Amino acid sequence: MKDRLRAEIEARREDLIALTQDLIRIPTLNPPGRHYRDICDYLDRRLLHAGFETELIRATGAPGDSDKYPRWNIVARRAGKHPGDCVHFNSHTDVVEVGHGWTTDPFGGAVIDGRIYGRGACDMKGGLAASIIAAEAFVDLCPDFSGAIEISGTADEESGGFGGVAYLAERGYFDPARVQHVIIPEPLNKDRVCLGHRGVWWAEIETRGEIAHGSMPFLGDCAVRHMGAVLDEMERSLFPALARKRTEMPVVPEGARQSTLNINSIHGGEPEQEADYTGLPSPCVPDRCRMVVDRRFLIEENIDEVQAEITDLLDRIGASRANFDYGLRELHRVLPSMTDRDAPIVTSVARAVEEVMGRAPDYVVSPGTYDQKHIDRIGRLKNCIAYGPGILDLAHKPDEYVGIDDMVEAAQVMALSLHDLLGPKPA
Repeated sequence: MKDRLRAEIEARREDLIALTQDLIRIPTLNPPGRHYRDICDYLDRRLLHAGFETELIRATGAPGDSDKYPRWNIVARRAGKHPGDCVHFNSHTDVVEVGHGWTTDPFGGAVIDGRIYGRGACDMKGGLAASIIAAEAFVDLCPDFSGAIEISGTADEESGGFGGVAYLAERGYFDPARVQHVIIPEPLNKDRVCLGHRGVWWAEIETRGEIAHGSMPFLGDCAVRHMGAVLDEMERSLFPALARKRTEMPVVPEGARQSTLNINSIHGGEPEQEADYTGLPSPCVPDRCRMVVDRRFLIEENIDEVQAEITDLLDRIGASRANFDYGLRELHRVLPSMTDRDAPIVTSVARAVEEVMGRAPDYVVSPGTYDQKHIDRIGRLKNCIAYGPGILDLAHKPDEYVGIDDMVEAAQVMALSLHDLLGPKPA
């Protein structure tokens, strides 16, 4: 049966290509959250035809949800003929902005030299397509399977997942009584099993001054200069301290095995004017400057200590710098998550990788978070991994692509895992 499953998925190669192209051609840009209903309707038609029962769910009231940009999700379920576990494939349908530097149409889905190009090809519409092909092939060849298969397409992973997986988890869709195994087909490479991710703490630092005429800055207090002191202290003490922190988590790439801090944005002084404004700025001393920081931390670190690093740094500056006044506002926090190596979904997918590719998989942890955080923390479901086709380094880049052979092999791994978890057991 395993050989038949692999052959069946190979026979569906053209369907896999066409499905991936169709998904790429729906420009589900986030922000602001375009065409979410369109892609859910497309998946609804496809999965109904394959015999799944489907449910379209709007995340009413979630961050970002509005009448103009509603947060739509789809959950499809195909019940087997006998009792058993449920295996759930979860993929986010949103993609990030296109950016500059493309040599192909970002929403064209062009096939060039065995690759499908487009925004979201790698992250993660290729993985979504692979999971659908895997499930359809398994159901057709193993109609007497036990348990259930679920496939979801969810919103807003690129902006935190609160209008997608978090919303569904809060409503019991990832309750361990309903779902026992979760595969998220994020692009961590076809020969890797991703066990989890680092933690994240986002915060906004505001320095405060006093506005005055720019020709007499001594009558004011420049908030941008105060922020410069913050940056200087980060360079002097915080960045070297973070570089010394290392983890036993198998994070990839190697540089992410240490703690990191990214300066996401800085805004100080007058707002930028519209592009068609042709005048000069007004001469003012800026009385506010805001900086957003993106701190990625390790499973060995405590979230309170992560926050204290910043508050202690700001307090040190305040103790030595005249008129230093600041505010600190937490924007977002996610604790690290890591599934055990001997968890059922890990061992099942690992066996399938070895059968398809002839070698044991690497076990890795993602440098950034993904929707496993909500399945773990809200759903209380620990038996969850990321496994899918695509090269992580291509995500969010121009000329993003997914390899067709990689998708076929990943779909074969997914189908063999379904057979392992839901298929007939040896007598």
